[in-house]
Parts: sequence; C-alpha cells; structure tokens
Amino acid sequence: MADLLTKLAYQTMQQGKGLLGLVHKEASTRLMTLVAPEGSPKTEPVSPGLFRQIKASMDQLQDLDWEEAERGLYPASLLFDAPWLDWAARYPLVWLDTPRTWNRRRERNVKDLPDDVDLQAYPEYYLQNFHHQSDGYLSDTSASLYDLQVEILFNGNADPMRRRVLGPLVQGLRAFADRPASQLRVLDVATGTGRTLRQIRGALPQAQLVGLDLSHAYLRQANRWLSQLPGELPQLVQGNGESMPFADASMQGISCVFLLHELPAEARQNVLNDCFRLLEPGGVLVLADSVQLADSPQFELVMDNFRKAFHEPYYPDYIRDDIDQRLKQAGFEAISGASHFMSRVWQARKPR
Repeated sequence: MADLLTKLAYQTMQQGKGLLGLVHKEASTRLMTLVAPEGSPKTEPVSPGLFRQIKASMDQLQDLDWEEAERGLYPASLLFDAPWLDWAARYPLVWLDTPRTWNRRRERNVKDLPDDVDLQAYPEYYLQNFHHQSDGYLSDTSASLYDLQVEILFNGNADPMRRRVLGPLVQGLRAFADRPASQLRVLDVATGTGRTLRQIRGALPQAQLVGLDLSHAYLRQANRWLSQLPGELPQLVQGNGESMPFADASMQGISCVFLLHELPAEARQNVLNDCFRLLEPGGVLVLADSVQLADSPQFELVMDNFRKAFHEPYYPDYIRDDIDQRLKQAGFEAISGASHFMSRVWQARKPR
C-alpha cells in the first residue's frame, strides 16, 4: 500500500508539472502569435492523433522512471526532487522576461548579450540567444530561470529524461567493480545548472563527480543547487567541451545531456573525440539529447515546430546527424541507443 500511494503521489506530481507546462505554453504561444514578425516561421497545429502519441510516449517515460527507481538504480527520493518553492518564486520572473523574448524574436536579434561579456573567451557559435532566451547562457538571470523554463518546455519531464543516463552509467561503471566506488571519477560535460549531476549523485553517492561548463554564471547556479546535497561537493570547472582541461584516461564515466543539438557539426565531433581521450580504457560515455528523425519519424512535426518557435541554429542539422557514426569515428565501441519521450540516449565504451 505504501508503494502504491508513493507511485500515485509521483504520478500526481508529474501531472501537475505537465499541466503547468501545457497552460504556460498555450498562453505564451497565443501571445507570441500576436507579436510574431512578418514572415516568421509559423508552427503547425498538432493533430489529436499525434498528441495521443506524445502523451503515450510521456507515460512510458514516467513508468520507466518509476520502475528503475523500484529496481534500485537510483533512490526513489530523486523522483520527488523538484524545488517547488523556488520555482514558485521564479515563475513570475519567467513571465516578466517574456516581453524581451518576444521583442528579440520580432527583431530577429540573436546576439542580444550582456555588455560585460568577454567575447574572446567563448567560441563564436556559443555567443547567441539560444531559444531566444535573455542573455543566452551568459548571465546569472538566465541561469536562475533555466531549470524552470526547461521543465515548462518538456511538460515537467526534464528530470525523468535526464535520469535515462543513470542506468547505462551505473551499468558501464561495473567494468571497474574491482575498485572502491570512491575511486571512480564521473564527468558531466556541459553540466549547466547541475541538474544532471544532482541525479548522478543520487545513483552514485560515493563517486567523485566533476562538472564542466562554459558559463561561469551557470556554474555559480550549479554550485548553489549542489551545495544543498549531503556528501562531497562535485568539482565544478569552467571550460570548453571541445578541449577539456583534464588528463588523458582520467575518467571512468562521462555523461553529456542536451548539448549536441546546440553545437555545429565539427564541434559535435570534437566533443566526442575529447570524451574518448578522457576516458580510461573500458570507460563508458552516456549521451542524452533530442530525438532525431531516424529514430522518431512520428515526431517530425514536433521537431519542426521546435525549430520554428525557438532559435536553435544547429538543430536541423543535428536531427539528421548520424551520432552512432560519430561515436565510431571517435573510437568508441559497443554503441547502442534508445529513445524516451523527446530524448535519445546513447551509450558507448572505450575499448580496453
């Protein structure tokens, strides 16, 4: 009975987050339509049949999330790890920031960045307003709103999608079962605000965790979130995923979530190459990103609407890219993938 009640609480929480996302997106879409610039791409309506497919896919994700917690891959407490009070305080700020987003879209201004940004410190492809969001990834304001914005975008399923990396990561690290867990190092590339690291800490409480990101502001936010956890604080490092400041073969596991679709093709390959360099032979790489046309053709309209509604300059190339081949090119083997709701997860191993 306790498990049944806990599962009901989990489902109710997910439905609540999903309803928040649907209501917010419906209102925001209607308002954005009113101020859409002349000639801007128009999103296509989602048919009832496609909506049912999306809902079924979302339900399957949540069922799997619950099942993996039941099997002990990660503690059930992660299922309820949502900062409700914090989000409630920040939700009005999301709406207050919305007019800036509309104006940016109307003016087709994708270089609206803070004046104090050192443009020489970042690659050119990074210096833009992804999703039309204010300040790109380069301010504390952006970092403070990001997690809530992503939950709204995915109808409350961002963390369940992030948790898809945990099973392959835990399984892959069994290659080093002869070592104490405290000697295993796991790196999260493009860690952002640290939400993925927070999930990994729950599944691997004794491992040494490292997070890398280009944005100082997002790393500050990650430090605030992660410092609330018990145990050793993950090491947070500012750096570029194309050339990371770590020694060869210094990691046993690497995760990377929602990065590849925001990179041009060459940078995408560079990140995978550098992950291969950093892994000890036998180590595991787990990627999670958007679904692609090859694995989820039924969601082509959803992918196209995402491209039209948000500034995602590299997304059209990403959804047609062959990530399996890129992993092979980097040197990985034992490559496999699976799709969950709007995410695609790959795992690969560095040969011994």
